[in-house]
Amino acid sequence: MFRRAFLFALILLIGIVPSSADEITNDATRLVLVKTIYGDISPKSVRSSGTGLVSAHNMMYRHSVTLYNSETMELISTIPDSVSLSKFGYTQYSGNYRGAPVEGAYSPDGKYLYFTNYAMYGKGFRKEGHDTCSPASGYDKSFLSRVDLETNKIDAIYPVGSVPKVVEVTPDNKYILVSNWCSYTVNVISVESQKTVKIIKIGRYPRGIAITSDSAYAYVAEMGGNRIHRIDLNTFDVSYIPIGSNPRAIVLSPDNKTLYVTMNIAGKVQAWDLVQKKSLGLVNTGKSARSLAISKDGTALFVVNFNGDTLSKVRTSDLKVLQTIKVCNEPIGVTYDDATSRTWVACYGGSIKIFDNI
Repeated sequence: MFRRAFLFALILLIGIVPSSADEITNDATRLVLVKTIYGDISPKSVRSSGTGLVSAHNMMYRHSVTLYNSETMELISTIPDSVSLSKFGYTQYSGNYRGAPVEGAYSPDGKYLYFTNYAMYGKGFRKEGHDTCSPASGYDKSFLSRVDLETNKIDAIYPVGSVPKVVEVTPDNKYILVSNWCSYTVNVISVESQKTVKIIKIGRYPRGIAITSDSAYAYVAEMGGNRIHRIDLNTFDVSYIPIGSNPRAIVLSPDNKTLYVTMNIAGKVQAWDLVQKKSLGLVNTGKSARSLAISKDGTALFVVNFNGDTLSKVRTSDLKVLQTIKVCNEPIGVTYDDATSRTWVACYGGSIKIFDNI
C-alpha cells in the first residue's frame, strides 16, 4: 500500500492526475533504475513467471539458469544446465552433458520452468550449432530442459531441433512450442504424453513465438524472411502475415487483437491489427531492436535495442516512444513482472538491470 501511495504522489508531482491510484496505467509512468545484478551470469534472456520468480538463462558462457525473487530481487538458486541424458532414456549417451540456456518459459501452473539449449556438450555431440545455418548444415540437434521449481533441478528433457531458441507453453498447459533456428522448424510437444506430436516447417531462422490466451493460435516469427506464421493449434494448419523483413520477437496485446513485432535490422517495432489484418504502424526504437515485453495492462511496450545499448518504452495506443535509456552494453533480453510492475533487462556482458515503472 505504501509503495502504491508513493507512486501516486510522484505521478501527481509530474502533472498526471488520474482520479485514483488504481487507474494509473503503465504508459503514464517512467522507468527508474532500482538495482543492477552482477555475478557469475551472462544472460541471453530473462523471464518473469508471474508467480514471484524471474529467471536468467546464461548460455554456454556460464552453463546455468539463475532464479531470482521478483520482489526482493535477490538470487534464489543457480541451476546447472548439465544433465545425464541416459537417465532420461537416451542410453546412447554416457556421462553428464552440458547445455547452453537460451530462452525460458514457465508452465501456467507455475510448477515448471522450461529452457532451450543452444547446443549440447559432451561425448557424441560433434558439430555445435551456429548462428548462420540451414537444415543442410548438419549441426547437432539439441534438447529442451524442464526444471521442477520445488527442487530447482532438471527433471525432464525433450529432444528438439538444431539450435532451439524460443520456448512457449500454451495457457491451457496442453502444448510446449520450441522454435529451432537451424532446423527451420517448430516442435509442438504434448505436455500429457511428453512427446513431440508435430514438427512444423517455418522457413529461415524461426524465432519469436506468441500464443493467444485461449490457446487456439500460435504466432511464429520467421526472422530470415518477412512473415509471421499463424498456426492453428487444433488442426496445425498454417497461414501467414506479411509483416516485413527480419521479424524477431513477438508479443500479443492482452485482448489478443494486436501483434507487436520487433523488426531487428530496421530497429523498429511494428503493430499489426489481427482483426482488420493490417499494419497499425511502425516506430523506430534504436539499433537492432531485439526482444520486447508488454505491460499487464497492455498500455506500454519495453524494447531492448542491442546495438544501441538502450531500452525503449513505447506507448501502444499511438506507438510513441515515451522514454529511451542507455541501459548497458548489448541489452538482449527483457521481461515485465506483473506483480511488482518492474522491467528486467538482460545484458549480455554479465548483468541484469531492474527498473521500477513509477
